[in-house]
Amino acid sequence: MTVTPEAALHARYGVTVSDARTLGRAELELIAEDAGRRLADARAIDVLTWAVLTFSERMVVASSMADGVVAHLASRTRRGVKVAFLDTGLHFAETLGTRDALAATLDIEVINAVPDLTVDDQEKQLGRALWARDPDRCCQIRKVAPLDRVLAPFQAWVSGIRGDETAARVGTPVVQWDAKRGMVKVNPIARWSNAEVDAYATRYGVLVNPLRQLGFASIGCAPCTRPVRAGESARAGRWADADKNECGIHV
Repeated sequence: MTVTPEAALHARYGVTVSDARTLGRAELELIAEDAGRRLADARAIDVLTWAVLTFSERMVVASSMADGVVAHLASRTRRGVKVAFLDTGLHFAETLGTRDALAATLDIEVINAVPDLTVDDQEKQLGRALWARDPDRCCQIRKVAPLDRVLAPFQAWVSGIRGDETAARVGTPVVQWDAKRGMVKVNPIARWSNAEVDAYATRYGVLVNPLRQLGFASIGCAPCTRPVRAGESARAGRWADADKNECGIHV
């Protein structure tokens, strides 16, 4: 007797899979809360399997292209899964190369989310190096607003955040309600360590941004990212000269 993925998830975690595509905000919030409890100890691949079965084409993966681990995981559960990349205009060449290589080698559809303003237009309107003078505003223009636009047609989005990255991310659930955007947020590797990410990449031959080999533990825009030093946390190289450790996407 063949066991369906839905039945396997229910047997293992007690979670019910239903087609959420016609559900409203209140119902989606209840689904997120229930799945967050039931899948708290689930494998990353099972969390993504549940998300794909529940939301189908109305789910999108967000990737910074520091590596292709979450995109690879998602591609194992759905062919042609959509992967959104925030093309800020300020990325390292290595990050853009990783995006292009993953698009060419994985069964995914990359969506480039771009800001309303080009970098040149931003400088003309707001002055040079806004990232140095007002990093929060720069992130809002170049990352947060474009992400909000690209997520708008979907009911659920997948992130690669992990609980061990910062104190604020400790305890991040694998499924949660994103009240800011009114949608379900799926964090399949929330409980993974950096070593587990590396082990997965090695096991499956997943592409990793070459900057990781140069000490960039967390990779964002070029003007605001440096390698981490010995003993520093993984995100210490982000906005190192500013009182800031989040771009606003996950808050």
